Parts: sequence; structure tokens; C-alpha cells
Amino acid sequence: MGMLQEFKKFAVRGNVVDMAVGIIIGAAFGKIVSSFVGDVIMPPIGLLIGGVDFLNLVFTIKEATGSAPAVVISYGKFIQTIIDFIIIAFAIFIAVKSLNSLKKKEEAAAPPAPSKEEVLLSEIRDLLKENK
Repeated sequence: MGMLQEFKKFAVRGNVVDMAVGIIIGAAFGKIVSSFVGDVIMPPIGLLIGGVDFLNLVFTIKEATGSAPAVVISYGKFIQTIIDFIIIAFAIFIAVKSLNSLKKKEEAAAPPAPSKEEVLLSEIRDLLKENK
């Protein structure tokens, strides 16, 4: 099998397509959550702690000189990123938990068909009852 054919077979498999869709939706969801945190959650938190804008929270290592920018550690952006992560992780946790509960309900609704051995044993039992 040629390399191109192998790649085509790999690329059109359901798992690869599902994964690509998941990544694209995840990236879009990440942008939504970042906006939610940065534009909705952080301003009230900053107001509560004295009007602080988290994006401006920095620790200056070296002041700007001439055309060289200041060297800073932007711990405010880091705090905001941590809050983004917590919200995204919680949303994914809720989504996975919901999907798992739906799967459990589907499994409980449809009992599994008896195996071949169970069917055979039932037939043997019924034949033994008839012979008594």
C-alpha cells in the first residue's frame, strides 16, 4: 500500500476527524472562557481588592532604559491564566460527567442479550425438565 493511500486511510478515520473537531471546538471554547474571565470575572475581583487590574500586576526586574523595554514578571496575567484553566477544567468535568451519566442510562435501559452459552444452558435446562 502506498504512503499516500495509508495517509488517506488514516486521515479519514472517524477518530481523527472527531479529534480535529474537538480541538477546534476546544480552542474556540478557550477563547470564550478567557474573555469571560478577563472581561466579566476579573474586573469585579479587582474592584473588590481595591481597583486592581490584574493584567497590570507586574514585578519589575529592570526598569526601561532608552529603547530597551522594562524586564518584568507579569504575575497578574499568570493569575488570570490560572483562573481560566480552573473554569475550563470545571466545564470539561461537568460535560464529561453528563456524558457518562447519559451512557449509564442507555446501558441500564437496554439489558445485554444473553450469551451463546447462556442460551445453550437454558435449552439444556428446558430439555431436562421435559424428560422428568
